Amino acid sequence: MCVLIRRPSVLPAREMPNATLICNTFLMCGRYRLSRRKQIVEEYFDTAPVEHDWSPRYNIAPTQDVPIVRQNPKEPVREMSLVRWGLIPSWARDPSVAAKMINARSETASMKPAFRDALKSRRCLIPADGFYEWKRVGKSKQPYCFEVNEGELFAFAGIWDRWKNASGNAVESCSILTTTPNAVTAVVHDRMPVILDLDSYDLWLDPGMKDVGLVSELLKPFNARIMRSYPVSTRVNQVANDDEECSAPVQPVQTQNQLLF
Repeated sequence: MCVLIRRPSVLPAREMPNATLICNTFLMCGRYRLSRRKQIVEEYFDTAPVEHDWSPRYNIAPTQDVPIVRQNPKEPVREMSLVRWGLIPSWARDPSVAAKMINARSETASMKPAFRDALKSRRCLIPADGFYEWKRVGKSKQPYCFEVNEGELFAFAGIWDRWKNASGNAVESCSILTTTPNAVTAVVHDRMPVILDLDSYDLWLDPGMKDVGLVSELLKPFNARIMRSYPVSTRVNQVANDDEECSAPVQPVQTQNQLLF
């Protein structure tokens, strides 16, 4: 199901209409959570303080602005910025491609024109403390929340780009890399977002590291032993719902056969 969400835009109407199409087809990874305050995220990722603020988010969706962490190219300082989720390649004619670029397959990103330059020289961390996937149960889909160590902060492997419109206004955007599932996510989906190990952050962010083969070795399934998943309410299906109830545990949906036996 697709719904129209109206929201303000920094782009002219002819380039990014205020009516943004958001589809509930639940791509991998199509929704996630960042419920920590800005100060906690800054401390965890050791970033320089920034002026912009954000509220805890429980249902982040494509085309929305999200915080990312990048390495300053001139000094060893990590910086946090807000960019749009859904990568717009610098050479794109218009930003409408963003909705199809929320994820990049790690196995082929180095070969795809939309992602290969970003993987080589524009890598970032995308902070999160949970993400959602949907499992088909009979004729319906049951959403699940996935966490690391019962809800601690972590980082998706991300790439970013900068696109300019006809007026020269820049829009920065990002994509989350995905990989094969681990034992926890495989029960629900055949892909999972790449969650980076803490000790690989520096290498991933290093702007001088241009060896795509080496950084690609970091793009592997995360350790399933420190992950968990649990069913959550279908409230998370609707983008307009963005509160703690979206990730609160619920009883899973049962099929007719399960009810009979």
